[in-house]
Amino acid sequence: MIQPPLPSFAGFGLGMRTEHYDAFLSGSAPVDFVEIISENFMGDGGRPLHLLDQVRRNYPVAMHGVSMSIGSADGLKADYLGRLKRLADRIDPLWVSDHLCWTGIHGFNSHDLLPLPYTREALDIASANVALAQDLLDRPLLIENPSSYIHFVDDAMSEWEFLSELTRRTGCYLLLDINNIYVSATNHGHDPLAYLAGIPLDRVRQIHLAGHSAGQHGLLIDTHDHPVPDPVWALFAEAMTRLGEVAVMIERDDDIPPLEALLGELAMARRLANQSESLAA
Repeated sequence: MIQPPLPSFAGFGLGMRTEHYDAFLSGSAPVDFVEIISENFMGDGGRPLHLLDQVRRNYPVAMHGVSMSIGSADGLKADYLGRLKRLADRIDPLWVSDHLCWTGIHGFNSHDLLPLPYTREALDIASANVALAQDLLDRPLLIENPSSYIHFVDDAMSEWEFLSELTRRTGCYLLLDINNIYVSATNHGHDPLAYLAGIPLDRVRQIHLAGHSAGQHGLLIDTHDHPVPDPVWALFAEAMTRLGEVAVMIERDDDIPPLEALLGELAMARRLANQSESLAA
């Protein structure tokens, strides 16, 4: 089924984390939208949904999932998609997103975002799964680029070529994680600007900004537990010279700082976006 175009949303937001619930519930946090982890609110009733309903009255909400398993060879789970659709119908989100990865197979859930080989076969599987999810949810998906730590010997294309073809086949959109681009480029020795040049930027509807950690053997690890570092800010500024209206979010999943610290990073994102818009003009 062909999905209708997904309107752009130019705003600056934060992830909805328990440490900052009071500010979101009161509407006092000066953000344009909040992003939730979909799986945290997919139960039937209860306190989480009650809180989300209150937040939704104050802010637009983006839904971000970690368990759809777009690349899974045994297909998507009908129960999962049903619960996801009920949540989306309830809160009318800006959009629903998930990752270019697989998370399990034959009933096993790794609780991790596992990498795909960038092959024609994997592209066929991911495209079929995205098309099915969009049909069942009755809305287009945003697919996020992952952080990468390994190459597959059978890779037939780059990650950006894979994502580009996925959007062409399915009509899906992209959530561009700038930190993940930088992490993967550093780990594999490719040019992050080549990634930006190869992505269909007209399909990008949201950006994630986050920090990372240094791992063993010179690898960078996408831990989301540090402030956005200078190289990621620089890559974000470059991306914004090429993009139109897009939603930008600071993503922090561990070592959560006070809200004021994240708002400071969000203010930095606004400044860089405004400067990039001026340069592009």
